[in-house]
Amino acid sequence: MNQDTEKKTSVSDVKDIKPKKLSDNGKNDAKPPFHLNLHIIFLSLIVITVAVIAFKLYKWNRGVPSDYDPNVQTDEFDVEALDSIIPLAPDKLEGHEDDGVTTILCLGNDPFSLNREDEHGLANQIAAKTGATVYNGSFTGTTISAAYQSYNDGFWMDALSLSYLAEGLCTGDFERILAAAYCSYDPDFVPTVEMLQNLDMNSVDVICIMYDGIDYIQKRPSDDPNNPTSIVAYTGALRTAIEAFQEAYPFIRIVVMSHTFCHSINEEGNFQNGDRADLGHGTLSHYLQKELDVTSDCGVSCIDNFYGSINEDNYQDYMTDYIHFNAAGQELLAQRFVDCIFPDKSEDK
Repeated sequence: MNQDTEKKTSVSDVKDIKPKKLSDNGKNDAKPPFHLNLHIIFLSLIVITVAVIAFKLYKWNRGVPSDYDPNVQTDEFDVEALDSIIPLAPDKLEGHEDDGVTTILCLGNDPFSLNREDEHGLANQIAAKTGATVYNGSFTGTTISAAYQSYNDGFWMDALSLSYLAEGLCTGDFERILAAAYCSYDPDFVPTVEMLQNLDMNSVDVICIMYDGIDYIQKRPSDDPNNPTSIVAYTGALRTAIEAFQEAYPFIRIVVMSHTFCHSINEEGNFQNGDRADLGHGTLSHYLQKELDVTSDCGVSCIDNFYGSINEDNYQDYMTDYIHFNAAGQELLAQRFVDCIFPDKSEDK
């Protein structure tokens, strides 16, 4: 009895089991379960990453095609002038009566003093281009810095350096300056000092200062870190003069025109590139940077002639020798001054 029951039950159970569906060709179509293999995925990511890095490295190594042709001759140069043009603050004019005439006083050395009577002279060209009254207070061969910290009668040229001129113009005491002018063989020195003595500084609107690279050539220190107003340093004397003018005549706008490119002459009589030869206190570009620092500190304008006017690439068109300018060079400098300080009178307007 028990055995029959067990048999019936077994047959019934067998009938309940559904057979797997077969395809027409008799094969089993049931899909096997899908399993993700993490090792394969991880390996694939590594392969893809390495491939991307390799492609980027290959592309970087090839670089970008350049249009540069070393055989092309051009007069163009990619240099940006370091001009710093700062207007006079309106409050500096409070209490000052404007006479209605624009008056400019030029102080410096050879750029202004040579050809002073010629229509091509720098000061005369500034006058012609601006319509201003221009006084030329320059002295050939003089420097911004002094040779000695204290005045030495044996070196009278110091009395005609910038800091001493500023002192005379601010105090009205020209005794030492006039004595030095009489020591000179230059016939323009005494009349120039006398003109400065008689000049009414209250009528002056702009003081324009420009010296060539003579301080660099004479190996004067570019600065004195321990004494920023040392008059035997290029920037110390400049700072001393500017601050003296600002204290005595706050209503006068001060404009510094930097030196241009020039050469020095070594002991063998050969020219040395001023932007490459360090004569002991830096190259010409170093002196320019120090000059820019001083004018920025003092809040006055600086026109960069080293990069913006007469430079290493074009100096042969504008200079007569290693440091002096021809008529075209003086015209270029005058136009730069007008473009920067009197843009309303610029030829490019």
